[in-house]
Amino acid sequence: MRKTALSHEILMTVDKPARYIGGEFNSVNKNREETDIRFCMCFPDVYEIGMSHLGIQILYAMFNSFEDTWCERVYSPWPDLDKIMRDKNIPLFALESQDPVKEFDFLGITLQYEMCYTNILQILELSQIPIFAKDRSDDDPLVIGGGPCSYNPEPIADFFDMFYIGEGEVSYRALLDLYKECKNNHYSREDFLFKASKIDGIYVPSLIGVEYNEDFTIKEFIPLKEGVNVKVKKEVETNLNDSYYPVKPIIPFIKATQDRITLEIMRGCPRGCRFCQAGQLYRPIRTRDVEVLKEFARQMIENSGYEEINLSSLSSSDYPELKELILYLIDYCNEKKVNISLPSLRIDAFSLDVMGKVQDIKKSSLTFAPEAGSQRMRNVINKGLTEEQILEGSRLAFLGGWNKVKLYFMLGLPFETDEDVVAIAELCEKVAKEYYETLPKEQRKQRVSITASTSFFIPKPFTPFQWASQFSLEDFRDKAYLTRTSIMNQLNQRSIKYNWHDTDVSVLEGVFARGDRRLSKVIYDAYKNGAIYDAWNDYFKYDIWLKSFEENNIDMKFYTVRKRDLDEIFPWDFIDIGVTKEYLKREWLKAAEGKTTENCMIKCNGCGANTYGAGKFCFKTKG
Repeated sequence: MRKTALSHEILMTVDKPARYIGGEFNSVNKNREETDIRFCMCFPDVYEIGMSHLGIQILYAMFNSFEDTWCERVYSPWPDLDKIMRDKNIPLFALESQDPVKEFDFLGITLQYEMCYTNILQILELSQIPIFAKDRSDDDPLVIGGGPCSYNPEPIADFFDMFYIGEGEVSYRALLDLYKECKNNHYSREDFLFKASKIDGIYVPSLIGVEYNEDFTIKEFIPLKEGVNVKVKKEVETNLNDSYYPVKPIIPFIKATQDRITLEIMRGCPRGCRFCQAGQLYRPIRTRDVEVLKEFARQMIENSGYEEINLSSLSSSDYPELKELILYLIDYCNEKKVNISLPSLRIDAFSLDVMGKVQDIKKSSLTFAPEAGSQRMRNVINKGLTEEQILEGSRLAFLGGWNKVKLYFMLGLPFETDEDVVAIAELCEKVAKEYYETLPKEQRKQRVSITASTSFFIPKPFTPFQWASQFSLEDFRDKAYLTRTSIMNQLNQRSIKYNWHDTDVSVLEGVFARGDRRLSKVIYDAYKNGAIYDAWNDYFKYDIWLKSFEENNIDMKFYTVRKRDLDEIFPWDFIDIGVTKEYLKREWLKAAEGKTTENCMIKCNGCGANTYGAGKFCFKTKG
């Protein structure tokens, strides 16, 4: 009988005990005595969310394909189990073996969003691993971070031994081989970290110091040991066709947030939206061959039993062989009784025709992301979407039988005026009007339903808007109020529902997004005072964070509303993502003038990503 780290009595007292027992279909168990390296992969949030993450599934499958490595998983315990583990001194454990995490060689933590930072400290503390890297010994696991937030790791740098910058398929094998060598030769933790810093994509914070100016901006990055390079270049998988893919996905015992197969069709996006960090980080654009995707889909359907498959990318409509892939999947999935999910599609005649074939008879709502209400603002952010396209897409949708539309916008974008905010309500009204003008009265089964949702803009590293000032909490609230009152003034306001994002969380996320190492003490103190699961509204406690900033004498506005000079050194400037700072600077200046930039499929704009020698559109005429 399989052992569990928690007794049956404990499992019966906590919510969703299946989160903690492991043994799921397609999970991997190995003989611990026959493996040289034990790697525990962590998603620092609840199991249902972590199980939906493709990146961990890829690395989990890849690591376990290595004979010398056993990769297991751990997620954040829910608060009910957290309390029990502390009261009974039960160390946090990995799902597959149920062994304590502290017995592993590596603890790899994926950093998907800033509001998980206190959960990282929860993971470390419950694992009985010293929270600060400087306090760890040779007996502790090496703590390594990766994912989108690792592109500015500085706010949490003090908690990590190293970060992997880029796509994990490339350099992890070299890192594991180095670890085996150092382990066999009894090298110290410090010796291994120094050698690891020589591997492309590996950043070791303890080897790079930061010197500040009197105003707390960064003066320079300093190597703390001879031979340390203060520049770290991201790693890019240049051939997706030959890269590892998890065709045997783990099937959770309880429903995950994304309860379906994920088929990644491409990486990168040609659109160049100036607010979008992912669009810059994942350049150059790389696609998988359509025949490879067909085979992946067949294997994943056969190996999983899932009833839905999702095509994943930043911009699915830009996949060159999309039509062939979708038409194949429609036939194959109908035969297998599997539904198809098609996010990130432009709303055009082809897309609507396809959605009409793959959706249930009862049509769900269609989603547009104009991001801004006025054409002027859409030009500023380089959205590449006109009002005419939005209304034409709406018209085609209404003719196709849809009567529910979701519209996503951002408030607080750079150079935004009150007129741009009011334009959000006006665009919603125009979409509603399109419905009534398109369909005769006798064809309208019910009133059109439009849901307008706004989030608050957060400037992110490695975007043209990394120089932008973020609006204050009070400004955000005023903008949300203006949006709501403007919607209430529209003729069809009864057909328009308005939702908006929480302001406190947005401000704090803005602090961490562009933060520096001085924030680690703030995060630690907030955690010790009860901050945890900050991404969850029911658990977020803004007053704890305000107190922590005040006690550490750090002004949040330094990271948010402060104006930044074009030549300022940012905390993440030691990282090279291929896209150059000069290119981002040009885009920032064009945004100020309301000028647009053509997307990569039309013209190469010289962003610098072609340095990787890959990319679907990188070698056209240079701009």
